[in-house]
Amino acid sequence: MVVLKKILLAEDNPRDAELTLEAFEESLLANRVVVVKDGVETLEYLRCEGQYADREPGLPSVLLLDIKMPRKDGIEVLREIRADPKLKLLPVVMLTSSREDKDLLNSYYLGVNAYVVKPVNFSGFIDAIKQFGIFWGLVNELPPDESHKTNEI
Repeated sequence: MVVLKKILLAEDNPRDAELTLEAFEESLLANRVVVVKDGVETLEYLRCEGQYADREPGLPSVLLLDIKMPRKDGIEVLREIRADPKLKLLPVVMLTSSREDKDLLNSYYLGVNAYVVKPVNFSGFIDAIKQFGIFWGLVNELPPDESHKTNEI
């Protein structure tokens, strides 16, 4: 039996979160999507801290990360993820409305796996999320569990 890993969506805009969930439903993606509302909550989820201290351990298949979020923005979250040995291999996709070169460059310098600008129109947004969900939720192969790491490649 194949166990589908969760997708973590870090999005502070309730409307964008709702649209993303609708798009996943339309694409018939069976992965469960967990929504967090800011950067601090994102890191607490990933590290099983705070309100997530009792959640089942394990990383999601991918983190969909908005850049412009309260308390800690997506760039800061990405920086912490890539600096944490337990999180650094987590696939991270920026899903943002920012078209600023600075955000794009910072994201790639920090090791983002993909940078997706949210389409302005609804059908474009739905199509982008469907494609995302199929690739990151079903097709992409995740690295093995790091708990058995031997420091050899």
